[in-house]
Amino acid sequence: MATVCKHPRVRVVSRHDDTEYVECLECGEVFDSEEFRDMELEETVEPEDTLRDE
Repeated sequence: MATVCKHPRVRVVSRHDDTEYVECLECGEVFDSEEFRDMELEETVEPEDTLRDE
């Protein structure tokens, strides 16, 4: 099973209107910077099950 890249290093490759596109320097994937921000937020939010220590 392949490991999922968390895109630790990205660079801006294009800007069009109000959209900025970035490329991951590790895996080469190109995506919109808003999508990248969403990925970062998802990683910092813990699922509800892990928040309970009962």
